[in-house]
Amino acid sequence: MTTTATAPALDTPLVIDGLQCGPYDRDTFLQLRAGGVTCATATVAFWEDAIETMDALAAWNDLLAANSDLVMPARTAADVERAKEQDRTAILLGAQNASPLQGRLGFVRLFHDMGLRVMQLTYNNNTEFGGSCYEESDPGLTRFGREVVREMNAVGMLVDLSHSGERTRRDAIEHSALPVALTHANPRSLYDHPRNADDTTLKALAARDGVVGLATYRSICGHYARSLDDWCSMVARTVDLVGVRHVAIGTDLSPKAGAAEFTWMRKGRWTRGEQRGADLGTSPASGSDTNSGSGSGEWLADASGLAEVADRLVGFGFTPDEAHAVVGGNWLRLYAAVFEGGDGS
Repeated sequence: MTTTATAPALDTPLVIDGLQCGPYDRDTFLQLRAGGVTCATATVAFWEDAIETMDALAAWNDLLAANSDLVMPARTAADVERAKEQDRTAILLGAQNASPLQGRLGFVRLFHDMGLRVMQLTYNNNTEFGGSCYEESDPGLTRFGREVVREMNAVGMLVDLSHSGERTRRDAIEHSALPVALTHANPRSLYDHPRNADDTTLKALAARDGVVGLATYRSICGHYARSLDDWCSMVARTVDLVGVRHVAIGTDLSPKAGAAEFTWMRKGRWTRGEQRGADLGTSPASGSDTNSGSGSGEWLADASGLAEVADRLVGFGFTPDEAHAVVGGNWLRLYAAVFEGGDGS
């Protein structure tokens, strides 16, 4: 796929961002609306336990109610479509760790009942469920991890493998009865970083009808974060690898996040040592890895910039239907398959 000087404007597409994190307020919601974002998944837990996660869910209920002219809660794919019709942004709630379960399988259904729709099996450390991409050894999906995946399938909660190790990723893809996701990761063959996924994993994901949300986070994008054109070239190359049906957006934007939030994301309660997150000192932006409201990549200052993506993809040779699939349609299809695929909704 090659770039062209201009591209015809598309009808307003349905836009879904598969993963964001950080504090939110009305200004953030206005940015989502300016970007035409129909749905975004917001992170409610990194290292939090059950009570802390329930506190976060309660706070989100209040925030959504106070800004109901701009946003609405989403628990089903139909809610996302309804948000599009009502010119609002649907907010899906997800956890970047399975720490809220506190070793209790039954908590999967309880958190689903409270509105959680996406959960990573692991974050940045190995857990009782499986291995992390940052550990030297990845044991794969554990026995408890298999039970959690089975329970998530049963209730209709999306299994997210973005921070998992490759063995754990492939085990979960194989074990899950429903498609799974990498909500915010890129191909490791395009930018070599442990947070990214190797080609074998991505092809296995696609074979089971899963979706990878390509991140704009500069530390795992490298030069693909320099401009929208550069990022769209990564989209095109990923489509060549796994097919357009399996590629979407997962920015990993952190609106309003500051030093305290990033310290918590990276260190939790488990270390006093320095942790720089995904900044391994090798990216073009090394030393400035904030992924903050100022933008996760040079081209994306905030979510309002997502309004440009669909048209620019057409400039890279995508058909309008293909561009619409990447910016939102593929997530919507996956949400329908998973959220309605369980026995709870």
